[in-house]
Amino acid sequence: MSGKKKIYFISDVHLGAPALANNHERELLFARWLDFIKDDVSELYLLGDIFDFWFEYRKVVPRGFTRILGRLADLSDNGVSVHFFTGNHDVWVFDYLPQEIGLTLHRDEFITEINGKKFFLAHGDGLDPADKGYLFLKKIFTSKTLQWWFSRIHPNFAFHLAHQWSKSSRLSKFNREEEFKVKNECMYKFAEKYLEKEWIDYFIFGHRHQMTNLEIKNGSRFILLGDWIKKFSYGVFDGESFVLNKFEK
Repeated sequence: MSGKKKIYFISDVHLGAPALANNHERELLFARWLDFIKDDVSELYLLGDIFDFWFEYRKVVPRGFTRILGRLADLSDNGVSVHFFTGNHDVWVFDYLPQEIGLTLHRDEFITEINGKKFFLAHGDGLDPADKGYLFLKKIFTSKTLQWWFSRIHPNFAFHLAHQWSKSSRLSKFNREEEFKVKNECMYKFAEKYLEKEWIDYFIFGHRHQMTNLEIKNGSRFILLGDWIKKFSYGVFDGESFVLNKFEK
């Protein structure tokens, strides 16, 4: 890592969420954040659910998000490594974004070393082996056969179905207070168990819409990135330490 360059991490922006009324304002704010980091970012990790829904047909992609896609393309064109992790809402990203923007697509967890520190990166869904229902649902959604059949549906109807599904998800209930005990989380338990076989300095996840930067043991840290619905939060690593910040409106 050279000079003053930094690594940025963000998740759960949920662009275009039909359950939310402020999508345009949130997109403008996200665009401002991308402008804010452009002078000192060397790598950008988008850790899932950047879009509330995404599906690519062979010749058709979702309408909108022009400001965001343009800025991501500019970062990539200027030598920034942009990494996109599929989340449970935008699992159906295929080759359009890698080809048009030049980003690196990750469908599974990714382990990388940055300035001598080891990072375990993932959206965070599907890490609980006891959650059989969700794992079965995820297997269905990642099925090539299902994706082929879904692509046969007219886009207008397909996106209508997807938006109705999103409205019924827990995202539509995000204003409710929720008791959060990080050490009871399946992702935290996963990180604890993973440390028994391999050292990781930073476990970084999205998915839970919570902000956490907690030591697991011996300096290894467990991090949840928050969201861009209420918290407008992100992580940054300067080569020596990792911090969570909020982007002020």
